Amino acid sequence: MRVSVVRKNVKLLPDSKRVVARYFMNGQERTQQMVLRIMTLDEKQVLQTLEQTLREFARRHRNISAVFFRHCERIRPIIESMEINYEAMSLDRKMLIGSYCTMEYAIESAAIFNPSIVEDFDQTGLEMGEKRVIISFRATGEGHISSIVFRRAILDRDNNLHIMKIGNHIDQAEIEHKTLFNKERFLTKLYEMHTTDKYIAQIMQDLPEEFEFAVLKNTLIEALKDPLIREERKVALEEILWLANSFYDLQFQHDSDITERVIFPISDSESRGIEDARFVRFVDDNGSDRVMATYTAYNGHTILPKLISTEDFYSFRVMPLHGEGAQNKNLALFPRKIKGKYAMLARIDGVNNYIMYSDRVTQWNTPILLQKPKFTWELTQIGNCGSPLWTEEGWLVITHGVGTMRRYCIGASLFDLDDPSKEIGRLTEPLLSPSEDEREGYVPNVVYSCGAIIHNNSLILPYAVSDYCSTYAVVDMVELLDALRKSK
Repeated sequence: MRVSVVRKNVKLLPDSKRVVARYFMNGQERTQQMVLRIMTLDEKQVLQTLEQTLREFARRHRNISAVFFRHCERIRPIIESMEINYEAMSLDRKMLIGSYCTMEYAIESAAIFNPSIVEDFDQTGLEMGEKRVIISFRATGEGHISSIVFRRAILDRDNNLHIMKIGNHIDQAEIEHKTLFNKERFLTKLYEMHTTDKYIAQIMQDLPEEFEFAVLKNTLIEALKDPLIREERKVALEEILWLANSFYDLQFQHDSDITERVIFPISDSESRGIEDARFVRFVDDNGSDRVMATYTAYNGHTILPKLISTEDFYSFRVMPLHGEGAQNKNLALFPRKIKGKYAMLARIDGVNNYIMYSDRVTQWNTPILLQKPKFTWELTQIGNCGSPLWTEEGWLVITHGVGTMRRYCIGASLFDLDDPSKEIGRLTEPLLSPSEDEREGYVPNVVYSCGAIIHNNSLILPYAVSDYCSTYAVVDMVELLDALRKSK
């Protein structure tokens, strides 16, 4: 007998009006030609064209003129290589050039899906039985480029979700890259990524044990300029560069609403998207807490598991994950340490569920097989649908299974609190399957989640509908845990 699931009549749909002002660079030669044409304009023409652009776009973005100036700065080396005095150029001309290096990108035009939910740091001003939450989504636009967006909401005592109003503008963060690297750790990650050994040696052999980002980047850029470079070498050098680019901090403005903050692909490692962030409120042994998430960075041919952490949703630290267990997709961090060690779920072989323990939150080795596909609705693969949830009965893990016609369903399992490698129970039937009105979408026949919470003794399960939009369901915890105990 299946566990009762209450689907809530709430749908979060993609919104093509939500746009970011994205850097656009149309190749060096065409950019040079564009700059030369702008340099032929007199100051009156420059001002007239700039004012017309600002009239049309200023209300759609926060401080669009600063964006234009920043994008002009990005092509400054190209401008100066043309023997143009950059310093002598007027601010208006720089902003105009920057406007030609800018394009709007609708971050949610295709889909808003694969949600996860965490308790907000701020729980003030609420009535009994209410909880303020932050929901993250994978937003997808043109070209299937994915980013992370947020919504703030309040769960009331009846488990109804009241979603706060969305802000008018979308902000991208200021970025600060890591400046110093440990050579041994950097090399280890390159070998884990299966980057070709001989090209690693050629680049890395002359670097000191602690090397600066700028030195490596300049070396790689010079090597990539070789017009006779072989494709295998080019790919290897690009992989070294995008690994170095993968360590950075993000800082959003404090006058931005959380709905206005988008974590858009920044480093080369995620140029084709940031996929399936699994956010969790992590409480350390000393009582301090922060929100962390694992996600998959994708650059079109290689994936890289990464970790993002924040204590306020304004500042974020982004780092790659290392180790033989930091492979493939589907990593999910436990919300607390187990016997003094971090714990992580993973699906390193693309088929089975694994568990790992570590002294460092970024280093994962020695994966232990946890679950194999068992039931007909999951015989293709089984994985997690977010971080485990602590209950007095054990660790509740929401899972996903892939069955016939590549249909995704959501299941549930229960594991021992002290030794989560021991399975207590596992539902024989899906907790949630695509209903008839949930089957159509960007990817048909899929229900999927990246994280749930427990509220008022109920499982609050946000989930995606066929990789197009998102909704949520509620499950009574007493009924669910009883079914899991009896399933063994």
